[in-house]
Amino acid sequence: MTGLAQSADDYLALRRGLGYKLENVGCLLHSFVAFAESAGATTVTTELALRWASQPPGTSSIWLAHRLSAVRGFACYLQTVDPATEIPAAGLLPAPGYRPAAPYLYSDADVATLMAAARHLGPALRAATFEALIGLLAITGMRIGEAMRLDRDDIDWDEGLLTVRGSKFGRSRELVCHPTTVEALRSYDARRDELCPRPASASFFVSALGRRLAHHSVYPAFRKLVAEAGLQHASHGRPPRVHDLRHSFAVNTLISWYRDGVDVQARLPLLSTYMGHVQPASTFWYLSASPELIALAAQRLDDASGAGS
Repeated sequence: MTGLAQSADDYLALRRGLGYKLENVGCLLHSFVAFAESAGATTVTTELALRWASQPPGTSSIWLAHRLSAVRGFACYLQTVDPATEIPAAGLLPAPGYRPAAPYLYSDADVATLMAAARHLGPALRAATFEALIGLLAITGMRIGEAMRLDRDDIDWDEGLLTVRGSKFGRSRELVCHPTTVEALRSYDARRDELCPRPASASFFVSALGRRLAHHSVYPAFRKLVAEAGLQHASHGRPPRVHDLRHSFAVNTLISWYRDGVDVQARLPLLSTYMGHVQPASTFWYLSASPELIALAAQRLDDASGAGS
């Protein structure tokens, strides 16, 4: 292992020890190190970082900026042990006018259509896994990585609890599930054991080979299901994403609370904790995702103002 490769591993280990997952960043840095080694470089320079980050040609400016950002973070660390390191200046590959795309908000019918499409996947174990996975993401708002990391022992069948371990920033939490959700998970549990009696992993959700699910296989399969379900984002070119299920859960929960007339501000910390957010402000961001939610919040504000006048 070269010095640059070892430094990259040390940097990733340090940040992961602080609770950062860095799955994408890790892949990017390993790619950068391989590129640097092929060029005979022993440290990071601005020219080298720009040359690597600008590939491949024709890629979106957002992705190029993300690539350079990964190297910049590593360079800041590396300069503490190697003064010859150059830190690429921020903004060298800007993403002009970038704003996060509005999420696609799945309806109950959309989720049912996706789950129905999943039942046609092959082989049978893959179909059962994706049907149960989509249902769990929609009903709990879990992150896809959290669901993929679930082990069999993380489910308390008697209490109806899911334990999410070592999530973002190293935080863990328990999710209370509705009895119908527990029953659906039980059905998948039995079907998985029937189709794969000797899995290669302790993971609750397994691939067709009995292994833990991986991002590089889940995302393409989900995009295929979205296409087969005929779901399209009304205002954006990109198709609905798996992460939009999490957005939908948050928005639908808030809409339900507003319709029921409950004190949303008082309950927001509960939703924030359930979703694994560090603070309620992160959860309240979902207000901007739905015109209906904005209208309900505005009406609540108008009513409160009228009552006090």
